[in-house]
Amino acid sequence: MSLPALKLHPEFASTPVKPSVSAAVLPLPRKSISAERVAQTLRDVAANLIPPLVTLIAVLLIWQLAAGDAAGGLPSPSRIWMESHDLILNPFFDHGGTDKGLFWHTLTSLRRVAVGFGLAAVVGIALGMLVGSSKLAHRSLDPIFQVLRTIPPLAWLPISLAALHEANPSALFVIFITAIWPIVINTAVGVRNIPQDYRNVGRVLRLSPIEHLFTILLPAATPYIFTGLRIGVGMSWLAIIASEMLLGGVGVGFFIWDQYNASRISDIVVALVWVGLVGFALDRFIALVGHIVSRGTAAN
Repeated sequence: MSLPALKLHPEFASTPVKPSVSAAVLPLPRKSISAERVAQTLRDVAANLIPPLVTLIAVLLIWQLAAGDAAGGLPSPSRIWMESHDLILNPFFDHGGTDKGLFWHTLTSLRRVAVGFGLAAVVGIALGMLVGSSKLAHRSLDPIFQVLRTIPPLAWLPISLAALHEANPSALFVIFITAIWPIVINTAVGVRNIPQDYRNVGRVLRLSPIEHLFTILLPAATPYIFTGLRIGVGMSWLAIIASEMLLGGVGVGFFIWDQYNASRISDIVVALVWVGLVGFALDRFIALVGHIVSRGTAAN
C-alpha cells in the first residue's frame, strides 16, 4: 500500500528557506587581509633582496681569499675597511678646499650632470621630434648624428677647453655632447613608430601643429623618450667622472685621480662604490619618472 503524499501547510510553503550559517560566505576580517598583504610584501622584498645580497657576500668572500692581506696589489675588503673606514663612516666632512668627504664631491658632480644632462634632454627631444617627423630632416641630420655619437666623450675635452677656456663649462659641454645622441635617436625612433591611426585621428580633429605635438606625438613617443633619457643620464655620469679626472677641482673624478696620485687604492675602491650606487640611483629615478609620466607604459 502506497503512503499518502505529504503536504506543507500554506504558511510554511510561502516562507523562503534560509541557508544555514555554515553555508554562508563570510567576509574575511580586515586584520587577516592586512596581515596577508604585509606577508606578501615581505615575501616580495625578500625575493628581490636576498639573491643580490647572497651574490655580494660570495663576491666579497672570493675577493678576500684571492687578495689576502698582501701589502701590494688590489686590497682585500678587510684591508679597505681598515684603511678607509673613516671615509666610509663620515662622507660629510669638509676641511676646506678639496679636502672634503665623498658626499660633497658627489654633490658637485651631480650639479654638473644636472645642468649638462638637462640641456641635452631639452635639445635632444626637440631634435628627435624634428628628425622623426620630417623625412627631409632625417635624411639631412641622421647620418651626421650617427657619426658624432661614435666619438668618445674624452675626445671632446680638448675641443671644449680650446673653445671655452675654463674647466667647468668644458665639463658641461662634454656631458651635453655625450648625453644628447641616445636621446635624439630614441626620440626619433619613437616618433617614426607612432601608429598611423593616431595621425589620422589628428587629421580628423584638425589639430594645429602645437596641438598635434602635445596630443599625439609626445604621449605616443614617451616610452622611447625615457629609454633615451635613461641611457643619456648613465652616459652623463660616465662622462663627468672621466672629465673631472683631467680637469681637476672638486668632484668624484678628481677625488679618484687625487687618491691614485697619493697611492690610496682603498679610497679609490670606496669612491667607485659611490659612483656605482649614484649611477644606479639616477637610472632608477629616471625610470620612475618615466613610469609616472607614461602611466606604466615606459619600461622599468
